[in-house]
Amino acid sequence: MNDFGTLVLAGAPIGQTADASPRLRRALESADVIAAEDTRRLRRLATDLEAEVRGRVVSYYDANEQARAKELLDLLLAGQQVLVITDAGMPGVSDPGYRLTRLAVEAGVRVTALAGPSAVTTALAVSGLPSDRFCFEGFPPRKAGERARRLAGLAAEERTMVFFEAPHRLQAALAAMAEAFGPERPAAVCRELTKTYEEVRRGGLGELAEWAAGEVRGEITLVVAGRAPEEAAPGLDELIAEVARLEGTGVTRKQAITEVAKAAGVSKRDLYNAVHA
Repeated sequence: MNDFGTLVLAGAPIGQTADASPRLRRALESADVIAAEDTRRLRRLATDLEAEVRGRVVSYYDANEQARAKELLDLLLAGQQVLVITDAGMPGVSDPGYRLTRLAVEAGVRVTALAGPSAVTTALAVSGLPSDRFCFEGFPPRKAGERARRLAGLAAEERTMVFFEAPHRLQAALAAMAEAFGPERPAAVCRELTKTYEEVRRGGLGELAEWAAGEVRGEITLVVAGRAPEEAAPGLDELIAEVARLEGTGVTRKQAITEVAKAAGVSKRDLYNAVHA
C-alpha cells in the first residue's frame, strides 16, 4: 500500500449551478490542491455553492497542461489530494485532464471521478436521434482540407456522431458535413444546453447549414445521425468523384484513395485501378 494521494476528476455544471452535486461542494472544500481551467470561474462556482475553498488553487489549461501535469503528479506522489475541474463538463473530454490522468495511472496513483452533467450525453438525449450506439468525435479540424478528410473517413459510420464546434465555425462545419454525409442526413444543433437561452434546432444538414449562416452564439454541440444500414453503398463513379474532390483540397491521390476506400469499405486496389483508368 503506497502513501500516494488521489486524483479527483470533477464534473462541473454545463450551465446551471444547481446541477452541481453535494459531493462536488465537499470535494472543493477538502482538496489539498485544485487545478482549474479558469480560476475565476472556479471562485464563482465555489461562491454559488457556498463552498469554502481551503486548498491551493492553480491554473490548468491547454497552454500549460503539459508542464503543470508533471508538477501535479509530484504533489500526488507526495500524498496530496488533487482535484481537477474545467469550465464545464468532465476533465479530459475535449478539456484539460487527459495528460495528468495518464501520468497518474502509469505511476500507480488512484484516480476517481465526481460524476457531473455532460454536454455530449445531454445533447444526444434531446436530439431525438438514435442513442443506443454513438461515438464522440470532439472538435472537427479547423482547416477545410483536414476537416474534409476527417469527415470523409466518417461517411460510412452507422453510429450517431456527436461533435463540439465553435459558433463562428458552425456554418462551415455543417456545410462540410452536408457535403460528406448528404444534405438530408438528420442532425441537431444543440446550443446553450441547460442555460436560459437553450435551443435545439433539428433538421437535415443542408437545412441547418443555411440556418447557421446567420449569427449563432453560445456553446454548441452537434449530433448527426449515422448512415442508415439500408443506405446503398456509393457507386464507383461517386467514389472516383470523391477522390478527385479530396485531391482538390491538397490531399495526395494515394492518400485520397486510401481514405475513400476505407470509408466506403471497398478494395483499395480496385479503387486505385478505377481512378487510373
